Amino acid sequence: MTAAPTVPLAGVVPPVCTPLTPDLRVDVRSLERLVDHLVGAGVDGLFVLGSTGEAAFLPDGHRRTVLETVVKHVAGEVPVLGGAIDMTTLRVIEHARVAADVGCDAVVATAPFYARTHPAEVEAHLRRVAEAVQVPLYAYDLPVSVHSKLDSGTLLRLAAEGVLAGVKDSSGDDGGLRALTVALRDAGTSGFSVLTGAELTVDAAFAMGVDGVVPGLGNVDPSGYVRLYRHCRDGRWAEARAEQERLLRLFGIVEAGAPGRMGRGSSALGAFKAALHLLGVIDRPVTAPPQVPLDAAETERVRAGLAAAGLL
Repeated sequence: MTAAPTVPLAGVVPPVCTPLTPDLRVDVRSLERLVDHLVGAGVDGLFVLGSTGEAAFLPDGHRRTVLETVVKHVAGEVPVLGGAIDMTTLRVIEHARVAADVGCDAVVATAPFYARTHPAEVEAHLRRVAEAVQVPLYAYDLPVSVHSKLDSGTLLRLAAEGVLAGVKDSSGDDGGLRALTVALRDAGTSGFSVLTGAELTVDAAFAMGVDGVVPGLGNVDPSGYVRLYRHCRDGRWAEARAEQERLLRLFGIVEAGAPGRMGRGSSALGAFKAALHLLGVIDRPVTAPPQVPLDAAETERVRAGLAAAGLL
């Protein structure tokens, strides 16, 4: 196991969308343009094969293609975190080894899911994954999908021991997030990165002491999140609030899909991809099945949101 880095990952680390072709293959050229769009905006890292990357919908061959494409195209300019998200420890280890083998700088894993797990089992799972690869491991706290929240005691223990390099917190529990940052500080734990996935309260999270943000909307407007991070880093809180509120309004595009015919996930991912298509970044706004694509009227709502935010 590689020890956790002494300097925590910080800044803006978008969870990269996975462009697809009409026959549902990875659209490599669009993915490369998306990477250029993000890195050119000044982001600090890339998280591939997360929820926004549709990892749960992609077969293993697609996952490997995404990892290889991004690592090769980035060529070391920013760190690449590869998602190793699956239901069981053995499958997660397989994904983690692939991510490490193709050159990812770190891997990201949730707790196991499908079967409900005890915190002791989750801790054993994370330890096994960390031991299996020679790159840092980040935990992904995603209770809405995994059906269990990462225990703060587990995170503190694994952070102190260097088993984990950090956590992406998408729990929506702001009080728990603040308690974690305070506990890490009180314990004198260094080299552990706390990244928020709550993209609408980034200014507040940075005021709490988090290190970075992993914003799905950052695919669409990476420059906005880079500005927001820099305002927070430099203590320009009024400017940060204004930028955060602009991004909050833009986030309204995730409601473009009609709830009578699709779920919120289809609407959000469809909106991100529709926006990237309208911006000329990806060739097609195809989402992986069983998700439902946006129709023409819903896409026009996305266009209006982009225009209102000054992106079109």
